[in-house]
Amino acid sequence: VQLVESGGGLAQPGGSLRLSCAASEFTFNNYAMGWARQGPRKGLEWVSGLYSDGSDPYYADAVKGRFTISRDNAKNTVYLHMNSLEPEDTAVYYCNVPTLNYWGQGTQVTVSS
Repeated sequence: VQLVESGGGLAQPGGSLRLSCAASEFTFNNYAMGWARQGPRKGLEWVSGLYSDGSDPYYADAVKGRFTISRDNAKNTVYLHMNSLEPEDTAVYYCNVPTLNYWGQGTQVTVSS
């Protein structure tokens, strides 16, 4: 199983980033996907999740209204669109398959002026 995140980097407060997670070596279409993050000196926080058919997205209260999760089953890819970024969003963001406990290597997002 491979989950490869990309799209992280440095953003200014109020800015936007789009994270991508390319999945391979399992039947992507059959599984819900999620994003979690771990900020500096913080524990792991569940950020967002989406069922295999793209329905019923979940968002943590801290990101609701600012982040949008989506997936393209034809490309085996899940996305996290992050808008109105805040310094508190600074973290390593991990793509995961919750029911299989598969995790990517993470991508760093830093929000700073």
